[in-house]
Amino acid sequence: MTAKKNSTPKQIVRVGLIQTACSHDPAKNLKRAVTEIRLAAAEGAQIVCLEELFRTEYFCKTEEARHFDLAESIPGPTTEALAKVARAGRVVIIASLFEKRERGVYHNTAVVIDADGKLLGKYRKMHIPDDPGFHEKFYFVPGDLGFPVFSTRYAKVGVLICWDQWFPEAARLEALAGADILFYPTAIGWKTGQKREAAAYRSAWETVQRAHAISNGVFVAATNRVGREGGFTYWGNSFVADPFGEVLYRASDSQEEIVLADCDLGKIEQTRREWPFLRDRRIDAYDPITSRVLAQKT
Repeated sequence: MTAKKNSTPKQIVRVGLIQTACSHDPAKNLKRAVTEIRLAAAEGAQIVCLEELFRTEYFCKTEEARHFDLAESIPGPTTEALAKVARAGRVVIIASLFEKRERGVYHNTAVVIDADGKLLGKYRKMHIPDDPGFHEKFYFVPGDLGFPVFSTRYAKVGVLICWDQWFPEAARLEALAGADILFYPTAIGWKTGQKREAAAYRSAWETVQRAHAISNGVFVAATNRVGREGGFTYWGNSFVADPFGEVLYRASDSQEEIVLADCDLGKIEQTRREWPFLRDRRIDAYDPITSRVLAQKT
């Protein structure tokens, strides 16, 4: 008996994730990002994603009004610089920025720049955390653009940011809108010295995102920073998972790296044929999901 051939043709897209340590100097961080994008493009990367708020150290560890001075408009100087790199390298760029929308109104926003340098649009972080060391509600207004999907030169991409990682509804909506790859720019770690306690947290962080890949039949790419910043150590471990949840590449927990992974978009069709979760959804029975809690029967 001959082996059954896969009827879905290969469609390879090379993804690049930039995992670096950030300094307090925004100009230095931008220059570094441009260099890393160029290096990734030289290695064949077609879509490159930077880590969350890559232009600065993660300032949300504390509540300080002076940090609002770090925000910028979109379009603005950073998107202009990245557009030049995208155009020159024919590479799609996903970048998380501290957006100044209006005086007193700020967002944690990811931009998507196509391979011709065109700003395709932006995603504003929808889920805003407020935990020790992650005081984002002080800085960011929740997003109001929904969960868009962007048709880039190489693939349809959805973008979600850090805390969004824990919410299956967000991943599902972008998958239903046609995303091939879900990108999660991230800044997550633990208080320095508590690595043992954080091991389970890091495992859960990866597991829930791999579950998004499996349950939606899409690729997931998460990039995180490394290094120490003001009492926090960021755990890296940037990774790319395929629609079966298999990790194609996982970075280290401490080293700066450029993650490169070849994603065969043909696996999306193949996976959804074998695991037809989207087909078998009971959309007639899910209305209660929009409730905060459900009334308990007595």
